[in-house]
Amino acid sequence: MAKEKLSVVKIGGNVIENPEALATFLEQFSELEGKKVLVHGGGKRATHIASKLGIESQMVNGRRITDAETLEVITMVYGGLVNKNIVAQLQSLDTDAIGLTGADINSIASKKRPVKEIDYGFVGDVKKVNHTSINKLIEADFTPVFCAITHDENGQLFNTNADTIASELAIGLSKLYKVELVYCFEKNGVLMEVDDDNSVIDFMDSGTYEVLKHKGVFHDGMLPKLENCYHAIEAGVSRVFIGNPSIISNKNQKFTTLFL
Repeated sequence: MAKEKLSVVKIGGNVIENPEALATFLEQFSELEGKKVLVHGGGKRATHIASKLGIESQMVNGRRITDAETLEVITMVYGGLVNKNIVAQLQSLDTDAIGLTGADINSIASKKRPVKEIDYGFVGDVKKVNHTSINKLIEADFTPVFCAITHDENGQLFNTNADTIASELAIGLSKLYKVELVYCFEKNGVLMEVDDDNSVIDFMDSGTYEVLKHKGVFHDGMLPKLENCYHAIEAGVSRVFIGNPSIISNKNQKFTTLFL
């Protein structure tokens, strides 16, 4: 028996920071047919509010070092301000959304990132997705909206990369569904030339990815995203798409499709 389709959609921070772009995206997401899950970050908003509170944000290779104070801000911003605004907007569009961290219904468990050259602090690497519990919400016709927070099952919250959360959720739920993973961000897709929005790579298999990676085509922010994508495909996710937010409503536009 064929598996039912489920979409896992991750929305990037630049769209979250633009109220008009976010409203347009959420309208398109609400119209997306079938079962779906939304994942969001909120790093720029967290940086802005931390600054207002006199807390300096430390970034290394695009990753946030998360001390105890920063974790408090992230929990407030990701799990509260950003998440609940998205949920409220989806409710206004007749999408019965429920906002979650990885701690809710023990949905996503992580372990603290090991200290190597850098101690990232309260940053978690996903170790387990409780797809059975999450599916109870999906089966009840709720749309889960995950922020970028997980937990260690011993009471500790962790800041966790939203791209990784989307990938791991897609992998976990692919045990039950035919999962399509969609990364929406401000660009039109994976670009051959970082400054040329029209240089979209339409299709990319894992061999092409490795060649282009060694040629240095991908900029720093895109590499970890692509690593998450291919990790998902190798672990059973049906297809992965990368593009701007209109990708979910108009598949005729430019975007990137990834496959093995």
